[in-house]
Amino acid sequence: MNYDYSLTFIGTYIALVTLLVQALVAATSKAKQPGAIPGKIDEHLSHNSFVFRAHRTFMNSLENMPLFIGSVFLGVFSGAHAKWLGILVITYAVARIVHMILYYAIATETNPSPRSYFFGIALLAQIGILGLVGVALI
Repeated sequence: MNYDYSLTFIGTYIALVTLLVQALVAATSKAKQPGAIPGKIDEHLSHNSFVFRAHRTFMNSLENMPLFIGSVFLGVFSGAHAKWLGILVITYAVARIVHMILYYAIATETNPSPRSYFFGIALLAQIGILGLVGVALI
């Protein structure tokens, strides 16, 4: 088995940079609002507000990141199949970027929205990562 996890590391780096970008976009868009209070989002905001969408995009990624990072580390440390782990990690990272772009661009309350499909792709990649880890641990 080839243990070259370069693609896995690149994908993980992309996912982390994406999270940082989302944090910066959410913080700066909110800070530009009149009367902005640090740590508080106006409860009356909804998808028609970019501030709301930027905040939700960041929070959604933040909510998913611990499972992703834990799974990736466990995959590498357990010797999971490097090629497939890398492909799944890149798939996750790209799907999260497209999810972010669509969330920023489309103000909709419709479910499923176009971003939902890319959330689903990232979720399937995450399940695949956990499956690889399970196989490596058995």
